Amino acid sequence: MTGIIDFHVHIFAKGEYQPWARELVEQSLGQDFASIVDQMFTPEAMRNLLQAHGIQYAVGIGEQNPMTCGTCDNDFVAQFCHDSGVLIPFASVNPFVVPEPAKEVERAVRELGCRGLKLYPTYQYYYPNDPLMYPVYAKAEKLGIPVMIHTGTSTFRGTKTKYGDPLWIDDIAVDFPDLKIVQAHSGRGFWYDRAFFLTRLHKNVYMEISGLPPNNLLSYFPEFERNADKIIFGSDWPALRDIKGNIAGIRALPLKERTKDKILGENAAKILGL
Repeated sequence: MTGIIDFHVHIFAKGEYQPWARELVEQSLGQDFASIVDQMFTPEAMRNLLQAHGIQYAVGIGEQNPMTCGTCDNDFVAQFCHDSGVLIPFASVNPFVVPEPAKEVERAVRELGCRGLKLYPTYQYYYPNDPLMYPVYAKAEKLGIPVMIHTGTSTFRGTKTKYGDPLWIDDIAVDFPDLKIVQAHSGRGFWYDRAFFLTRLHKNVYMEISGLPPNNLLSYFPEFERNADKIIFGSDWPALRDIKGNIAGIRALPLKERTKDKILGENAAKILGL
């Protein structure tokens, strides 16, 4: 059996973060932000944390969201993940900050060793199917890396939910059939049915369930088990502090053990090529 893989762990660096972003992290972890960065956001501390929660590997993601959250650049994320030994780096690009985002994706993969891409349309104000992003998808498809796209709501001030409708991903899935697309949060709040249906419609589209309470999953997705091969576990740490409790909640669901193993690790391992 594949070990547990957490597909959604945030990396923070010392730098510019909006006050409300710092406050959310402080509330979750119970310390001031500077102390958290110094004590918890080190490669060794993150490795120990993940292992304590039973995680074999985790996807480490940064961001380029100066308006709504903050910035943790690809160079920092790649080095941090490499030093941890358990984190798999995903690059991130903001098309309004990076002059040639497709080139930055290629640099992040070929030079920095990133294994995927995380996009934040609701934080950066573009529809995922905007032609502006098509060179990015084309590059990711050529490089053979998965793209994780934030869908649904967010708690950060300034985010605009209209850009998080999973429906926009339909165009991407059709136009880039060999690109693996992961819907972060599975349309959280408004569009669970759309996120689910897209994974049934397209072989290259997946659901990631970070930010969704395990005891609500079967209500959000009445045919949840039918999608056993397309669902991926993620914690969204540090927004969710108790990763171990989240895993236990999934283990407690009335699902086949084989389904749980797929969700908690096997599906992610296939997408990541582990």
